Formats: sequence, C-alpha cells, structure tokens
Amino acid sequence: MPRPVTREFPREAGAVPVARSFVREVLDTWGVTERCDDVLTCVSELTTNVVRHDETHGHSFRVALSGRDGLLRIEVHDASRRHPVVKSPSADSTTGRGLLLVDELADEWGVEPQDPRGKVVWTEFKIMAPQGVTSPW
Repeated sequence: MPRPVTREFPREAGAVPVARSFVREVLDTWGVTERCDDVLTCVSELTTNVVRHDETHGHSFRVALSGRDGLLRIEVHDASRRHPVVKSPSADSTTGRGLLLVDELADEWGVEPQDPRGKVVWTEFKIMAPQGVTSPW
C-alpha cells in the first residue's frame, strides 16, 4: 500500500496547475493510470475553489493523497471554515460548475471541519490495484 503523500501550496492562482502536476507525479509513481483525468479535474476544481473563495488571506493549502482498499483519496486542506456549495448555474454562466463536476466524477466526496480551524474537502475514487502491486489498496 502506498504511503500517504502531502504537499503544501501558496494560496495563489499559479498553485493550481502546480498542485495538479504534483498529483499527476504521485499517481505516476504509484502506477495509477485508471481514472487519472477524473482525479486531475477534481484536483483542479477543489484547488481553484481554495484560491478563489478562501477568505483567509495569506494562508497556504495542502493536497494529500492516500490509497487503501481499492480507494484513492484526495484531500484539499485549507484555513477557511466556509463550506463549498454545489450551485445550479444558468446555461450562460461562466462559473459555478466546479462542485457539479466533482460530484459527477468522484465516487464520493465531502467536507470535514478541522481543528483548530479550517476544513478538508475530500474525494474518493474506486480504482483497481496498479499493475505489479500485490497488496490491496
């Protein structure tokens, strides 16, 4: 079973593609090829939400990956207590679809408060064990 991996990023727009690349590198290292596009889309949406909507200016955010029992779990930790909200954007709206995508692509997702402050938004993806890995995920 792979060891959990975590990395911290500055809360700025340029961190979104860097976080996405980080996740891609970890998946490559773990030999995970299944559902990579879904995972990376969700990482982009969740990290973009932190950058755009976290009112705790100047704080960083963390992305954590872990795998067990056939599940790949991605967590995005930030300092804000404000929970993300699934919206119903109009057809001509240019924003507001991020969590709709997460809800559609991830097998499960949720939000948990963190002490002393902040929250973690997590997603889980059912995957088969990568090639050559004998222990269960």
